[in-house]
Amino acid sequence: MQIRDLPHTDPGQPDVRSGFRFLVWLFRCQLGGQAKALGWGTLHMASIAALPVAVGSAISAVVDDSGRRLLVTGAFLVAIALVIAFADAMLHRSAVTNWITAAARVQQLLARQTAALGGVLTRRVAAGEVVKVSTGDVEKIGWFVESFSRFAAAVVVTVSVCAGLIWFEPQLGLLVAGGVAAVVLSVFPLLPTAIRRAEFERSKSGRATELASDTVAGLRVLRGIGGEELFLDRYRRASQEVRSASVRNARMWSLIDAVQVVMPGLLLIAVVWQGARLALDGRLGAGELVTVYGAVSFLLFPLRLFTEAAMAFTFSRPSARRAVRVLGLRREGREGGAEAARGGDAREAPRPGGDLTDPATGLRAARGRLTAVVCGAPDFAERLAERLGGHPVMPGDEASARLGGVALDEVPLAEARAAVLVQDKDPVLLSGTLAELLDVPSSGRVDAEAALRAAHCHDVLEALSRATRDGSRDPMRGMITERARSLSGGQRQRLALARSLITDPEVLVLDEPTSAVDAHTEAGIARGLRSLRAGRTTVVFTSSPLMLDQADEVVFVNDGAVAAVGSHRELLGTTPAYRAVVTRDTETVQLAEESA
Repeated sequence: MQIRDLPHTDPGQPDVRSGFRFLVWLFRCQLGGQAKALGWGTLHMASIAALPVAVGSAISAVVDDSGRRLLVTGAFLVAIALVIAFADAMLHRSAVTNWITAAARVQQLLARQTAALGGVLTRRVAAGEVVKVSTGDVEKIGWFVESFSRFAAAVVVTVSVCAGLIWFEPQLGLLVAGGVAAVVLSVFPLLPTAIRRAEFERSKSGRATELASDTVAGLRVLRGIGGEELFLDRYRRASQEVRSASVRNARMWSLIDAVQVVMPGLLLIAVVWQGARLALDGRLGAGELVTVYGAVSFLLFPLRLFTEAAMAFTFSRPSARRAVRVLGLRREGREGGAEAARGGDAREAPRPGGDLTDPATGLRAARGRLTAVVCGAPDFAERLAERLGGHPVMPGDEASARLGGVALDEVPLAEARAAVLVQDKDPVLLSGTLAELLDVPSSGRVDAEAALRAAHCHDVLEALSRATRDGSRDPMRGMITERARSLSGGQRQRLALARSLITDPEVLVLDEPTSAVDAHTEAGIARGLRSLRAGRTTVVFTSSPLMLDQADEVVFVNDGAVAAVGSHRELLGTTPAYRAVVTRDTETVQLAEESA
């Protein structure tokens, strides 16, 4: 796998049973790249380990006054230097490739999961947590995958050097092998504390990110009510908690680094002392002593890689656990459909079509008609809108909606989304030009001009025509900022409605699509929606009389069940509870409650 081949054609199905199993799965997905990095890493470190042998041979040649041996040794040193440079470059190339491909695979998995879960994701995982997983955690997971091959190469070369020293001089070899084991083992008692502190720092950082995201998203509202200082104080406290946790975490890792300096230093002193004794006894020559000293000095290099691998594993495990927590989420009742969408179910799935019904409430939206739904409880309306999309999202939502008698949670995800589109109360508008915003999968029956006209976006187009970067005054080239914060709430709502209308699904479910616009604009949208969606099934959750008056049928849902069905004017005269919700008449509400 090369970087130019990214993104992955298929990132695969991850093992989400645990964070460790997920890391193993990632490693197995790129065995070829790991083998390359292991090979180049072994060649690189073996070449460095050969330097002390060449230097010792050169000293022995000088002592023996052998010019020929000195010349051969010099040529050998030049060859080693060239091999080290080449192997180092190839190792870096392979390692970085492994890092980037692993990180890209995780990001693709997260993107696919986000697309599959939709709005359900942020109901189960905090938005700040999702941001941290898709940024910092992805980087740490890629770091571990990249460092493992270099760690394995360091193990191979270290064992080989220790074995060579034992064969060359048993006393020194055993001393070096024992010292290396002591250096490595001295780190392990400190790792559990380091892991706990890293996890604590990570949780505090995620909380601070979540606060920052919420504050920025609601900054306009906060300024309106004078609450920005309150939220800024909360973020400052969270930021200081992150700083304190980071300092405690850094102290632990500085202690580990100190141990990694002291222990090898003691080993080096012991080897020099023992080697000097052997040289005084005549068992080692000057060149051989330099070779042993150089070999032990070389071992300090792979020992540092051991520490790096331990750090990478320490930081990547909690990151992998958090990634698995996101990747392991499933929509209730959606697993079978997801498998079928991936080709895991070879059976022909029934194609949905017909009336949209909700068995839990008894709601029925007739095919090809505009149905308005009024809910006595606003929170229930949001749940019901999600369920009409085939997604049980709350405990107790046992049955999904049915389209033409076919349960939507039994249909492949892509097919269900093509059949039913749900626009929630707070749709997200991505940054870019208006043309890019409206470039969505669609039937091709509704063009951008018709959708914008039906959504009453003339003032939005005028504002965007002044925001073109090339001065063309073409509103389709007008720039929309992140989450369209440069537009008003009503303008954002109408652009989102236009985007939904362009997709032209068989069933369109809108949750309060005109809550942020004035009455004149709302009346125009109601007429435009009825005209553009003629012959298509449309369900609108609203309590606006202007929208209700345009509906073919109005369904009143109260206490979790359909209470009345009819036209807007009929229900106003026959159903007091409906009249109470639509007119917002507190006296009528009280009378309706007493009657109930």
